[in-house]
Amino acid sequence: MHYRFLTLLVLLLLAGCAGRSMGGGEAGYVTIQRGDTMSAIARQAGVPLLRLQRFNPGVKANDMRIGQQLMLPGRNERAPGNGQYRYSVRSGDTLGRIASHFGTSSSRISAANRSIDPNRLRIGQMLTVPVGSASASTAARATGTAGGQTTAAPASALPSGAGPWAWPLRGAQVQREFGKDGRNALQPMLISAGNDHTARAVASGTVRFAGAMRQLGGVVIVHHDKNLQSVYAQCDRLNVSNGQRVNAGTPVCEVRRDSGTGRHDLLFDTRNAGRPFNPRQIVR
Repeated sequence: MHYRFLTLLVLLLLAGCAGRSMGGGEAGYVTIQRGDTMSAIARQAGVPLLRLQRFNPGVKANDMRIGQQLMLPGRNERAPGNGQYRYSVRSGDTLGRIASHFGTSSSRISAANRSIDPNRLRIGQMLTVPVGSASASTAARATGTAGGQTTAAPASALPSGAGPWAWPLRGAQVQREFGKDGRNALQPMLISAGNDHTARAVASGTVRFAGAMRQLGGVVIVHHDKNLQSVYAQCDRLNVSNGQRVNAGTPVCEVRRDSGTGRHDLLFDTRNAGRPFNPRQIVR
């Protein structure tokens, strides 16, 4: 479950990493920055505030967080007047991700778009997204599978010349290796801190997310050269902010203490274009 939240977040950030440019009626995302308000973003994007709100049903205008993503509706997209959206597929989209954003289910989207292949969505493809009548249990299932089945990137897929990266914790011990658990679900590496509880950037890059996530505590995501990402979760205090440039060894967060084990355990994840791969392939 936790890994699926991380997958969704990384994909959202990848979709929105092209910059802050808004307007023009193009479908996309914008990342909330310090001082932003929904009304200001709507004005800058040239989108009516009500339309922006309808395309972001899970975002509260009075409780926006730095690093949070807002979906910008395009000219050809439509907000529900009859219980369904007209939605344009964006980069990195899956049916699960779309369903999670609008509070519906992948099965309902598939049923409403029988002529499309859900495994071959095309950017700009128009979908009907039915909402409003799903049961609470269906919505909960859609949220729980927001990222779909997480699959690892092939070892051979890492860019040439990538790494080596440093370990994120000093004097630490790996409690759980990267790989699938007993339910065949992919899990990130779990690293237990020694006396030093500070997680550090494994390589130079730019912080694309620094904030809190449900069940994961503080989370930091750093984007590196060659379209690689490193993820640090279960943090207690964050030492970096969105948009900050970091070098290898820059403190990114303080790892929180697990009340059950008494350890300071860091969830550490490495990604290639959003797809997880074993950190031991690149960390030395």
